[in-house]
Amino acid sequence: MRIGLALGASYVECVGSVLTCGRGASDMSEPFQNGGDEEDGGAPFYVNRGGLPIDEPTWERMWQFVGRTHPDGEALARRIREAQDLPRVPIPSVPSFHAGASVPERVEAIQRYIRELQYNHTGTQFFEIKKTRPLTGLMDLAKEMTKEALPIKCLEAVILAIYLTNSITGLERFPISFKTQFSGGCFRHIVLGLHWGNHFGALGISRRDDLMYKPLKHRTLSDLLEDFRDAYSKCWHTLRKVKIGPYVSHDPHSVEQIDWKHSVLDVQELGREGLRRELERHSREMRLRITKGPPSPPKDRKRDVTASPQRGQSSPQRRDRPERRSSGEKSADSKSLPDLGGYQIRV
Repeated sequence: MRIGLALGASYVECVGSVLTCGRGASDMSEPFQNGGDEEDGGAPFYVNRGGLPIDEPTWERMWQFVGRTHPDGEALARRIREAQDLPRVPIPSVPSFHAGASVPERVEAIQRYIRELQYNHTGTQFFEIKKTRPLTGLMDLAKEMTKEALPIKCLEAVILAIYLTNSITGLERFPISFKTQFSGGCFRHIVLGLHWGNHFGALGISRRDDLMYKPLKHRTLSDLLEDFRDAYSKCWHTLRKVKIGPYVSHDPHSVEQIDWKHSVLDVQELGREGLRRELERHSREMRLRITKGPPSPPKDRKRDVTASPQRGQSSPQRRDRPERRSSGEKSADSKSLPDLGGYQIRV
């Protein structure tokens, strides 16, 4: 695998420069099925479905992609594969944070790590991402990404970013998918949206620097999306649709599935003002979910009420039960309780 990493790194450096120039304006990383293969920015790519280490057919198929894509073709592949003195491939370190690190500092460190893994230009996605997998399975896959330290595409980057931000309290994460049009073709891309306090940002990876990381400085979700729209316009892409999911659980063992398209927004149909209203509606809905809290806190509160009835006075439903027992028809309760107890003793 170390040899494979060295070959892959040389390959990424050589092929990546060509692909970035040739297709740098397009970045489609929300895959769809196409006869067993998938597509990236309008160009077909393969998915390694056999796991790691990569099997021989997948390895050879990746190098065949070099011959079809790079101007030097087979000569480049032969030169890299026959090299005797391969450079040592640096393996990025998973970011660790000191107690005083702020949320923006942690987010920036995570983005730096994702960038150090490099964008995958090899024509083969190394990790198979099934969007319907439970969150716990995707987190196991993200852990494997940190272990293997291979180049990734943007869907893999989203899963990895979720894994690396699970421990950041107060930082909410949600998927944002883009569908754009350029020169008659449709292209897709995905990033991980971030919400912290009154600030929005994004984590991810792309061939273009302005289509991935966004610092936590945008005041609204609409401002964040407008930033991405401007970035797309600079490379002559027209934004067609945006899909936004709800906040992703911080529990790495959750069996829930990620909702990738809770809100599907037709940018052209809504117009700028309509899009802003829909994004505000989505933000309000997500804030309400935070206010209501996850399923576990109500159970904790119930235990508190049982231990200390005075805490339950703020909840009307929980207040009624102790009141019926301690007040109201006292004579009826006092008569019925001894009879019930006696009946239980007799039985």
